[in-house]
Amino acid sequence: MLKVLYEDNHLIAVLKPAGLATQGDETGDVCLMDEVKDYLKEKYKKTGNVFLGLLHRLDRPVSGIVLFAKTSKGASRLSEQIRNHEMKKEYSALVEGKLKNRKGTLINFLKHNEKNNKAEIFDREVPDSQRAELDYEVIKEIKGNTLVKINLKTGRHHQIRAQFAHLGHPLVGDIKYGAKNPLPDKSIALFADKLTFKTATGDKDVVLEMPLPKNFID
Repeated sequence: MLKVLYEDNHLIAVLKPAGLATQGDETGDVCLMDEVKDYLKEKYKKTGNVFLGLLHRLDRPVSGIVLFAKTSKGASRLSEQIRNHEMKKEYSALVEGKLKNRKGTLINFLKHNEKNNKAEIFDREVPDSQRAELDYEVIKEIKGNTLVKINLKTGRHHQIRAQFAHLGHPLVGDIKYGAKNPLPDKSIALFADKLTFKTATGDKDVVLEMPLPKNFID
């Protein structure tokens, strides 16, 4: 059942469960975009194709808030906000072990390796790499792991996963980046819990925030 968190004439925000791809891939599995299009078709009694603009995405094993554009105007205005770093994306993550610093900024350079679909990470710029930056703050320690709040400054492929793994603290359940054990549902402990943006028309501020999934804190 699709959970709609916000909707206006130009935009729609929904909650993506872990295990569901944001957009279609080579598996041919139903994706979040399919579900949102079906919702719009049914709600507005539309026939034929429904416009839905992909503004950002979450990895398949990650859950949280995803914003789509319902119109080309919405897509254009929000893409501009993203380019100008006016849309703010915040995450919570449970990482393995105890972090040395209570808060900090991680700056690295990432390259997407398409062969294994992983982010290669470097401490200094190398050819074809992209700068990756995030701020984090420790919230609390849970059973030997650490819950952190993350403010993403750049949106690179697998950025949060790669940067914390490089720090020596992979995300809980993220065996692709060195976590000790998978989680039972094959998710990883990363949740996009807060999204701040302006409406496509009228420049009204919208802040969406969701509570942490229970498996983060139990």
